[in-house]
Amino acid sequence: MTKDDRKNAYLYCKFRDEQFALYDEYAKQNGMLMKTLLVVNVLFYAENGLTQRDICKRTFQSKQTVNLIIRNLLKEAYVTVEERPENKREKLVQMTNAGRTYCEKVVRHITWAEDTAMSLFSPEEQKQLIDLSKTFTKNLTKLIKQETEEL
Repeated sequence: MTKDDRKNAYLYCKFRDEQFALYDEYAKQNGMLMKTLLVVNVLFYAENGLTQRDICKRTFQSKQTVNLIIRNLLKEAYVTVEERPENKREKLVQMTNAGRTYCEKVVRHITWAEDTAMSLFSPEEQKQLIDLSKTFTKNLTKLIKQETEEL
């Protein structure tokens, strides 16, 4: 590993953290926690609803976190939760009209910002960004799960 490798890892992670901070600030400005924003975002676009397991997979959050967010949204009548007839252990979460009204402007704006930011890259740059980010994440996952550091 070179000095440039360490510098570039720092810069990449710094930019990632800056993006997280942008999402966090945007959510707060709109009266939400960032993790709630992630959940309402996936639910807003899921016309037929999602199971809590699917929400966890799509937002990379724990079952406990998603369950707490869903319970809070349920209290506000922003979502409904129904057992699935084919599997009573799974619950389907759907946005209500009030929930859609609550988050529509926020979700549509962040989606527009993400889509527009990506559109400022050429198709080749978009593919390169996605491919390299995917590879970095795959490598990072493997290395974090490794028990010892190799020098």
